[in-house]
Amino acid sequence: MQYVKLGGSDLTVSRISLGCMSLGVEHAENARLIHHALDLGVNMLDTADLYDKGLNEETVGKAIKGRREKVILATKVGNQWRSDGSGWDWNPTKSYIKQAVHESLKRLQTDYIDLYQLHGGTLDDPTEESIAAFEELKQEGHIRHYGISSIRPNVIRKWLQEGNLTSIMSQYSLLDRRPEEQTFDWISEAGVGVLVRGAVAKGLLAGKPSKAYLGHSQESIQKLQDQMLAMGIKSSHIAIQFALKNPAVSTVVMGASSEKQIRENVEAITASSLSEKEWEDITSLIPAVRYENHR
Repeated sequence: MQYVKLGGSDLTVSRISLGCMSLGVEHAENARLIHHALDLGVNMLDTADLYDKGLNEETVGKAIKGRREKVILATKVGNQWRSDGSGWDWNPTKSYIKQAVHESLKRLQTDYIDLYQLHGGTLDDPTEESIAAFEELKQEGHIRHYGISSIRPNVIRKWLQEGNLTSIMSQYSLLDRRPEEQTFDWISEAGVGVLVRGAVAKGLLAGKPSKAYLGHSQESIQKLQDQMLAMGIKSSHIAIQFALKNPAVSTVVMGASSEKQIRENVEAITASSLSEKEWEDITSLIPAVRYENHR
């Protein structure tokens, strides 16, 4: 495993992190998978209070009991479940963030969160209020660092300007290169780290049948898939290595539902890679789409 500092923080994170959203509901099985990832050198676990109505945080907390000091624990806040369980509402207010953190800490069975992330964001949010909540939580010792999970350029820029962020979680892949347009430059200039999600584009870059995606036709995606197969390197490894090639990226957050998937994700670090000419050939097959919405 390889490790890097996350932005300008004191967090040293593995280049492959475990996205816990894909875990099931069996605590023993989830603990087995998490322990396997930790044994392979993965040290960052990413969850959210939204996932499984808090059960995901609970299962992560059970799994890391006794191994907490070896884990960089990341979770998210901002999506508040309705009391009747019918869905959730966006709530980035200071009062909610400061209430929700204690519920997450209880479920995670810890007294601090390494990275607390706002789970979304809009330009209509009370951003100053949200930032004040995170800053107070840092001062109180409940969290060590904070960041946001967003694909919206103007939201990202606002948070970079007004907050003391450690990270931005962003969707990024061979099929979604929108962050290259502006946001990665802004993030790098601010000394903030990037957590990549969606590196295998819902499995399209890891063996799933081709279909239209983000404006790309099924035919063009099939062409990319065929070219990746012809490279003689596992497609998922190419996809992960593509994301890690960008200097703005600190870690790629990969979900997994089996030990085999965890091993394959980790093996992308040491697997053979493409030559620069091959990278050029691959990236030329799919045009880099631009942001049209989510400003």
